Amino acid sequence: MALELSAVPIEMAEHVNVIIGQAHFIKTVEDLHEAMSSAGPHLRFGVAFSEASGPCLIRRSGNDSELVELATRNAEAIAAGHVFVVYMRGGFPINVLNAVKLVPEVVTVFCATSNQVEVIVAQTELGRAVLGVIDGMPPAGIETAADESARRELLRSIGYKL
Repeated sequence: MALELSAVPIEMAEHVNVIIGQAHFIKTVEDLHEAMSSAGPHLRFGVAFSEASGPCLIRRSGNDSELVELATRNAEAIAAGHVFVVYMRGGFPINVLNAVKLVPEVVTVFCATSNQVEVIVAQTELGRAVLGVIDGMPPAGIETAADESARRELLRSIGYKL
């Protein structure tokens, strides 16, 4: 049996975060929509989910047509069954990640980021699967005392720490 590996680049728009994961049932798209909506009315999002049986459609939903289309294009590029792609604007993954992970159909979350991402996909005669993601750049060094101070200041300035 032949196995082909590829890296699928994920499109990123300005001021957008992406969550990529795997789930297992057709109602995933509706449940992810509800999880994202519960974060508040300010959050704009698009969700796409690739069915792995039956008609094998990319199911989609959201409250922002641009983000729904972006999620759909990237789910189509990944082209692996049971994979979901969520794009969000007006919030951060930290605001929704636990709600997403609590969706009963969600099996795993591969990434939640605003970085450039490549999805590592394996393909056989049966289909395609996500093996993991490349999320951002490798480390450039080890945090210094000044870096630690800047990190602490940033977290407090954006309201995540007191």
